[in-house]
Amino acid sequence: MYQIVASDLDGTLLTSKHQITAYTKQVLTQLHQQGKAFIFATGRHHVDVADMRKKVGIPAFMITSNGARVHNSDNQIIFEKNINPLIIQNMMKILATDNTIQVNLYQKDDWLVSREDFYDTNNREHFSYKVFDINNPPVDGIAKIFIKHQDRSHDKLALLESKLNQLFADNVHITFSSPCCLEIMDVGVSKGQALEAVAKIKGYELKDCIAFGDGMNDFEMLSMAGKGLIMQTAHHKVKEALPNLEVIGKCDDEAVANYLSNYLLIKD
Repeated sequence: MYQIVASDLDGTLLTSKHQITAYTKQVLTQLHQQGKAFIFATGRHHVDVADMRKKVGIPAFMITSNGARVHNSDNQIIFEKNINPLIIQNMMKILATDNTIQVNLYQKDDWLVSREDFYDTNNREHFSYKVFDINNPPVDGIAKIFIKHQDRSHDKLALLESKLNQLFADNVHITFSSPCCLEIMDVGVSKGQALEAVAKIKGYELKDCIAFGDGMNDFEMLSMAGKGLIMQTAHHKVKEALPNLEVIGKCDDEAVANYLSNYLLIKD
């Protein structure tokens, strides 16, 4: 029986409107009451996820920035790995020449954007962005860089991914969290590595973990966990990369909560 549940957020645990439903909250509460550990495992910033965890109301570890940050249930940081400042400087020189993209940085407790006039730069009530100068970027304490294209073009971002990998593959881990969001962390950073570390802290192994996800940034977590489950709406590249994993329903149908209720909760 699995003792740890790790779930991605956007496109997985959250609805398409980025909400946790009352039913999902109820299932997570029951899991906690039955002694199971839950982990938020996301590309989102830890400040953003901490607010969500508070609303759910259960103690949970947080794997954020795709594994570059891990916080325990008391919100103490237990792991962090930043991108090399020199790599950031060199990468920004390249990205600054492309006026069709928006560059985002997660630096310590801040979310920084290179331009505001973009299709989905939304200030959240509890987590607001700041604008930075891409020609003079901050380089210290950067957990993650992520890039979006003005046309939401996956193909154009895929070309950029290839270019950046040619130049920086030995120093960074580049992946997609969604078809229109290219993400960059320090080399070796992944949700899978972070999940293994959290499992050990709790006295378990990866075989004791069940994980849910829908993006290529979930690949390591889904493939390393004792059981990985892919959302029906996941990009075809995810399903092709993990052909042996079970595909469940959609986030708007509360597929994660339904699966946990049917297969992991102990019924009265």
